[in-house]
Amino acid sequence: MPARERAASGPRRILLVLLLALACAAVLLIALPEDDREGDAACRPRTVTASAAENGTTDEFARYGDDMTRTDDWTGGDGTHSVRLPDGRVLWLFSDTFLGQIHAPPNPAGQPHTWRDTNTPMVRNSAVVMSRSGTLERTLAAPLFPDPAPQQWRWPVAARVEPRTPGSDERVVRVLLWNRMASQGPWIYGVPVATEVATLSLPDLRVEGITKVSDQQSVGDPEKRVLYGTTTVDDGDWTYVFGGTDAQATARPASDAYVARAPHGSLGDGSTWEYWDGEEWGHDVTPRAVLGDGKRKGVGSAFTVVRDEGTYVLFTMAAGTEGLTTVASYWSCSPTGPWHGPAKAFEATLPKDSAARQDTAAYNPQAHPALTEDGDGSGGSRVVLSYDVNWLNATPANAQANVTRNVSLYRPRFVSLRLAAAR
Repeated sequence: MPARERAASGPRRILLVLLLALACAAVLLIALPEDDREGDAACRPRTVTASAAENGTTDEFARYGDDMTRTDDWTGGDGTHSVRLPDGRVLWLFSDTFLGQIHAPPNPAGQPHTWRDTNTPMVRNSAVVMSRSGTLERTLAAPLFPDPAPQQWRWPVAARVEPRTPGSDERVVRVLLWNRMASQGPWIYGVPVATEVATLSLPDLRVEGITKVSDQQSVGDPEKRVLYGTTTVDDGDWTYVFGGTDAQATARPASDAYVARAPHGSLGDGSTWEYWDGEEWGHDVTPRAVLGDGKRKGVGSAFTVVRDEGTYVLFTMAAGTEGLTTVASYWSCSPTGPWHGPAKAFEATLPKDSAARQDTAAYNPQAHPALTEDGDGSGGSRVVLSYDVNWLNATPANAQANVTRNVSLYRPRFVSLRLAAAR
């Protein structure tokens, strides 16, 4: 080979290798589903850099719950979710809720706790309205969502304000509901039955109707039934709806997370829902988990997801016994994953009383975009989360007796988190 050709062969080889590499990358990008690609310039690993108690909102729920002037309003509940309404108010949704009268301390056991009577009514769901200024004003008639059948009930989860129909100027509130049925054994909090969507009119918040979007009764093994709606995230033309199994009701230390999606304005139309099957979206597909290995990786029965710029961040109670107090986080560039983690997000603060602290647990971390400055969860690095607290006891009646003796236990606590790119 002439000397000049030998001299040129090196750069040519390098150019050829680069061209081949670029071609292979293009083929890989084409082969990957659009929603499963990583590498978005705005997507970066996220970590929690700081956490602090959000005392203002925590104290507001304590004030409202301790108000002794009414007997038909909220005094405590769990399953805390929220949505900002177009007029600036915030609608708060709860699962099992105590109504009734509150009594000043000491309680019948002589302890310095505000308390309620043991026969205080409890309903399966409730809704509380907060003013634009952040003051809790009233409890809607409870339960807001009636039981679908004997021995069944509805727990409200995530809620969104969206067009009544795609493209419509009229707005409504969609509330996702978990339909559960009473059972025994490990299913002391009910067997999953179906995911439903309720439509509430604006501004009066009247329940117009409830539609079933995902019926799980044909799934014989309750552990494999998926309930959707623990959290939702808007991205582009879609609302992504996350859900999970109830594996924690059995011997597994963590549940699996799933994701579905619906076009904006179509949450109440189950025919428009698509499910992720591990490779693509489809209506008539077998959903596949996007997170969970049954061991160290996975979610609690309720978890939350937010977007920080181009990154999805998931918060859940940690797997195993750590999950009694520790909130963990995962991040991903897509709702379908892969999800990276877990990393410790923060340690939930439990009651100061030593006896109560040993017998209580935190659960159900939920993000509240309505409490952040941007109000929609689409940007910024500040996230406000709530978590619920309950008494640890395998017998619900015993747990109820303890949270009755101290009403401050069964109420949400709020914490403010700061997110930043992981180094």
